Amino acid sequence: MTKPASRQRKIIHIDMDAFFASVEQRDNPQYRGKPLIVGGSPRSRGVVAACSYEARVFGIHSAMPSAHAVRCCPQALFVRPRIDRYREVSQEIMGIFHNITNLVEPLSLDEAFLDVTENSWGECSATRLAEIIRKEIYTATGLTASAGVSCNKFIAKVASDINKPDGLTLIPPEQAEAFVASLPIGKFYGVGKATKKKMLALGIKTGASLRQWTLPDLTFHFGKSGQFFYNISRGLDERPVQPGQMRKSTGRETTLSEDIDDILEIQTILKELAREVGESLCTLHERGFTLTLKVRFQDFTTITRSHTSQIPITSDFDIYTLLPNLLTQVEFYGKKIRLLGVSVGKLTRNDEPHQLLLPFMKKGYLEITSSEKKI
Repeated sequence: MTKPASRQRKIIHIDMDAFFASVEQRDNPQYRGKPLIVGGSPRSRGVVAACSYEARVFGIHSAMPSAHAVRCCPQALFVRPRIDRYREVSQEIMGIFHNITNLVEPLSLDEAFLDVTENSWGECSATRLAEIIRKEIYTATGLTASAGVSCNKFIAKVASDINKPDGLTLIPPEQAEAFVASLPIGKFYGVGKATKKKMLALGIKTGASLRQWTLPDLTFHFGKSGQFFYNISRGLDERPVQPGQMRKSTGRETTLSEDIDDILEIQTILKELAREVGESLCTLHERGFTLTLKVRFQDFTTITRSHTSQIPITSDFDIYTLLPNLLTQVEFYGKKIRLLGVSVGKLTRNDEPHQLLLPFMKKGYLEITSSEKKI
C-alpha cells in the first residue's frame, strides 16, 4: 500500500529552552544558575510568563500566579519581561532557519516548524540538519534549543518536548503510529485542558484508545476537531508548513492589582493599553481592521466586544477613538473589573494597498465627565 504523502515529508520543530528566562540569564550573569521568573510582581496579581529550569524544579510553570510561585520558591528572582529584546533574539534565530529553507512557520518568538524535505544545503538527513541548526543557534546566541524530527507537524511538535532541555528526538515514519498510540492524551498537541477533561470522561486516555473511535463519533463529540483527532490517532497530519504566516492579531491585557469600577481609572488603563498596542502595530509594520475589548469581572466571568472598521486601525489614536463605543456595549450589573485587554485583529502589512472610503471620518478622543464616577 502506498504511504500517505505526509509520511514522505521531513519536518523539524525547533523549540527554544525556557526562552525568555534564558535570554535574561545570558544577558545578566547574576541570574545564572538561580531560580528566575519572568513575569509580574508577586506583590500584585502578576503571572509567570516564563521561568528558568532552576525554578521549574520547585513546580513553577508559566501562567502560574506570581504570588503562588513565590510561595513555591521564596528565593526566586523576579524580572519584568523585555519583549523587544526577546523579539530581537528571535529574529536572529529565525534568520538561521531561513538560511536552510524558506518553508519556515513561526508559532511564536521561540518556536517554529521547518519543512526540510528540500533545503538549500542539499542535506538528505533531517536529523543532521536539526543538529546543525541547534549548534548554530548556540554559537550565535549562546542559547539552547530542543528539536523534534518526524514526517509531519504533529509528531515533530510532540517529539521536541521529549528530551528537553537541549535535546533532539527523532520519530521515523515507520514508528509514527506506535509513537502516537503510546502517548497520554494530555501530551497531544492541540488538546487543551477542557478537551482533555472531556476525552478522559469518554474513556480516551491514550492515542491507542483515541484510535478506537470512529470519525462520526469523534465529530459528534468534538465538532470540526473530530477529523483532526481521527487523523492524528493514526499518525497522519497533512497540514503543510506555512511560510511567513502572518499573525492574526496583536494585543495587550493587564490584571489589575485591585478590582475597580471607577470609569476614570478604566479610561486611564485603556489609554495605556491602546498606547502599547499602537506601538506594537508600528513595530510590526502592520495595521488592523478589528478592535476587541476584553473585560474580566471579579467573578472571573470574561466577555469581549469587537468592532470591525472599514478604515485601517494604525495607531493608539485610532484604537482609543473606537474604545468608547465598545465600552458602552459592556453590561456591568454592578460588578467590578479585575482584567482589561485590548487587541487589534485582521492584520495586514502597511505596504499592502487599501482603498480608503469617502467621506473620511473625523475622529475624536474619548471624553468622560467628572460626574461619571462609577459604571
